[in-house]
Amino acid sequence: MTTVHVAASERGAQFLAPNEIVPLLIGATVGEVERELVLQTLARCDGNRTRASRVLGLSVRTLRNKIRLYAASGIEVPAYHD
Repeated sequence: MTTVHVAASERGAQFLAPNEIVPLLIGATVGEVERELVLQTLARCDGNRTRASRVLGLSVRTLRNKIRLYAASGIEVPAYHD
């Protein structure tokens, strides 16, 4: 089973399996979950869109289109950092 790293606010890091994460997501729309996953992945990849697209299993073009929509909605998107 795959585990997912989730940062806990005060206790450091926790490792949760997907079946432990899904109950935390109930009440959020698929679009909201997808947007958060894209933004968090971009942040972890230091804004590198090529690397983030590989991690997410998306084409770079699809990722760019999502980023463009988020930015147009006023959502802050992680910038690229060397």
